[in-house]
Amino acid sequence: MNERSQPVGVAPPAAEAELDLRAKVAWLRDPQAYPEPPARIESVETHMSWVFLTERHAYKMKKPVRYEYLDFSTLEAREKNCREELRLNRRLAPDVYLGVTALAVDAHGQARVEGGGRVVEWLVKMRRLPAGCMLDAVVRQHALEREDVRAVAALLAGFYSESPPVPVSAQEYRQDYERKIEINRDVLAAHADGLPGGLVAAVHADQLLYIRNSPEAFDRRVREGRIVEGHGDLRPEHICLEGPPVIFDRLEFNRQFRIVDAADELASLAMECERLGVPWVGEGLFDVYADITGDRPPSALVRFYMTYRACLRARLAILHTRELERAGWPKWETLTADYLRLAGEIVNRDS
Repeated sequence: MNERSQPVGVAPPAAEAELDLRAKVAWLRDPQAYPEPPARIESVETHMSWVFLTERHAYKMKKPVRYEYLDFSTLEAREKNCREELRLNRRLAPDVYLGVTALAVDAHGQARVEGGGRVVEWLVKMRRLPAGCMLDAVVRQHALEREDVRAVAALLAGFYSESPPVPVSAQEYRQDYERKIEINRDVLAAHADGLPGGLVAAVHADQLLYIRNSPEAFDRRVREGRIVEGHGDLRPEHICLEGPPVIFDRLEFNRQFRIVDAADELASLAMECERLGVPWVGEGLFDVYADITGDRPPSALVRFYMTYRACLRARLAILHTRELERAGWPKWETLTADYLRLAGEIVNRDS
């Protein structure tokens, strides 16, 4: 369910063949390293990867890191995860994920993508998607149409309908949420000085109360087979609205984070869209999902999932402050407060 914790450290290179990450980044920023040299290369660094963009393609390189929830510390582990990312994402973005390719160094010490020689890194090769067509960008352009939402909902409804139920214990399912709510609360409480007063305690108390007072709501979801292997990181920036929509960046590195109630993932996307200023998206998503699947989760359960996801995103945002100098904190503190305020609004909406 995409619960991420603190790093346990970056693993050292596994063998002499492991090259310095900075050298690989420098190579991949050089247009001459590509089979069809582009005019320029754009590079984007994320928490766990580097993405290199040509005019037509995107190449993702995983960083050699190890955390409690993933291990990319060896070349073999990164290749395995690249291939798993390719396998998983071809379901919702079949024409985007093109393959796994090598960065290799030849006998003259020249590095080439898709070249011959000693493999020093593995990359996921994708078709480059237009940034202006991402759901979050379309929302910011005030260009989102209801038909866009219906198309995304239909794609997701088909995906969830075709996903076999994952056997779980109803009691363990509820207890897992309680544990994660307490983790969210404790991390956010440790940073409470910079957050909206009282919200951390209030929204988490509401979530725990709902679980303890309404266990049947969760047990029914388990009995009905609604717990499936989902996307794992369903956010507006992972949805492209060009023509038929595609949904990408399905989480590959930890299967447990993909085991989820379909309604939880839809609620998460609805919450993110509400934060961006389009609260009507949630109703559209669930209406189409219900029409296709016949599944109509209770509104109180959807509200719970939305507030839980808002608090999870708040926790992940505030944890960035542990990795940055103080000058970089304001962005993440503001985002954390935004998620918490939204959670509070959703809690009070039905109370």
